[in-house]
Amino acid sequence: MQSNGSGALETNAAGRRAMALITHGVVWTPAAGALAAVWLAFETGVTTFDWVLLLVMYLLTVIGVELGLHRYVSHRAFRTTGFIEGALVVLGSMAAQGPALYWASTHRRHHAFSDQEGDPHSPCLSGSGFRGWLAGLFHAHMGWLFQPVQSDWLRYIPDLVKDSRLFRLNQLYFVWMLLGLAIPAAAGLLHYGTVIGAFKGLLWGGLGRIFLVHHAVWGVNSLCHRFGSRPFPTREQSRNLAIIALPSLGGGWHNNHHAFPRAADNRLHWWQLDVCGLIVRILDRAHLAWDVHYPDAASFKGQRRPDAGMSPSVEG
Repeated sequence: MQSNGSGALETNAAGRRAMALITHGVVWTPAAGALAAVWLAFETGVTTFDWVLLLVMYLLTVIGVELGLHRYVSHRAFRTTGFIEGALVVLGSMAAQGPALYWASTHRRHHAFSDQEGDPHSPCLSGSGFRGWLAGLFHAHMGWLFQPVQSDWLRYIPDLVKDSRLFRLNQLYFVWMLLGLAIPAAAGLLHYGTVIGAFKGLLWGGLGRIFLVHHAVWGVNSLCHRFGSRPFPTREQSRNLAIIALPSLGGGWHNNHHAFPRAADNRLHWWQLDVCGLIVRILDRAHLAWDVHYPDAASFKGQRRPDAGMSPSVEG
């Protein structure tokens, strides 16, 4: 018995070390790639192709995260075809933020315990004073990644675990992540016709793009729980922050989202740009999305309430 217990502890410790190594690689390798892209820009300049490659890959993968992993997988805000589902999950996986089911279970846990003990990335639980405030922002932005908490899939995503197609897409996560690097590298090789061109494609459309996507999405976790407006008095500290809504393609309307977590469109006013919400509305009009949930501000009576109002497995 003692030997078995020791072996289990060693296995768990080895698993934690492996996860820590992967986390450091996923966080710091894109940062290094972004710095290399900036250095190369000073050395050789930046072409229109480089900017276009960066922009296209950025837009596709942010849509994959915000519309795919967040609204479609985590919240089931709409239904769509198998092809579109696959495209959204693959694009979201290219952002290198973890497999779809891991992402969804973590996010549903965030909604279940928003800004309370148990929330994996709240900025409000790191102590008082200015140092606690700064520590909370860092923790919510990226520090929580280095303190991984495995959310119980049977508790948070029992509906997703039973989805065989989604489960298969989840299992191929590392294939999709590497594809997100291989595509821009291949595009650079085809355009420039040189190995250096492939390297530029890898930096601009691959690693540098992942770095930007990371911080756009992480900014919702950190900044949108500290800065901005609160038109709805939800139970947590979510806020709408327009400066984050633009790079996150609509995710920055975070108080709207916590008030109506299952809504496929975060926009409640004409001036609130939500690119992902617009895409869903287009899919809806084209009959490529159905069972689409839209926000109804009139239904929110102004009382403080749990942001989901239902079990985590249903609402997230």
